[in-house]
Amino acid sequence: MHKSERLFQLVNILKSRRFAITASDLAARLDVSERTIYRDIQHLQSSGVPVAGEAGVGYLITEYDLPPMMFTLEELQALLLGSNMVSAWTDPQLAANAQAAITKINAVLPEKLKQQVDELPYIVPSFSHDKSQQQTTLLLRQAIANKTCIEFHYIDVNQQSTHRIAEPLGLVYWGAKWTLIAYCQLRTDYREFRLDRIQAITPVCKVFVTHPQKNLAHYIELVKAKYQTS
Repeated sequence: MHKSERLFQLVNILKSRRFAITASDLAARLDVSERTIYRDIQHLQSSGVPVAGEAGVGYLITEYDLPPMMFTLEELQALLLGSNMVSAWTDPQLAANAQAAITKINAVLPEKLKQQVDELPYIVPSFSHDKSQQQTTLLLRQAIANKTCIEFHYIDVNQQSTHRIAEPLGLVYWGAKWTLIAYCQLRTDYREFRLDRIQAITPVCKVFVTHPQKNLAHYIELVKAKYQTS
């Protein structure tokens, strides 16, 4: 790893932390010696980067506006793939933000990297997530953020329609379909609802409250426990 790249990584690590990190921990993360970390810290301090702390105690960067991040090709590929997925499979607002991010990334790429990025082996089709599902996703995301109930009709696997009032907790993409994770007031338990089977959804002006036994993380833990024991 070149020194310039190591210094960028060192600054990013220090900037991302709320508490000081020791030279030994930094050395382990960057796979260098502690002596190298001490020299790098001195170099940053002499360059005007406000690194606070000392040997044996730890280091931390105080308030500081950093220059734009430098990404490797692999990091750019990951960012662009993720942005393309958001653009294709989420709601219009998130899609617009993802496209804006892609535009900004492409605007600062050197020509050599642009060509490599254009040759990404991944394609993200959007035809399976139509405008109706986009609007549903937007409404659900807003309801999740505001912790407000939703009302809808749901078509189950047997093509039976039921009326539901639910507390939306999160949206999960399983690789083929988006699924709403919610606490169903009809069943008084967690339920999964495929977005393509949700009909006539409307927000309800009723705020719900989450707690340790009713939230998305708790649901995920229950799912993990189920599959680990099966």
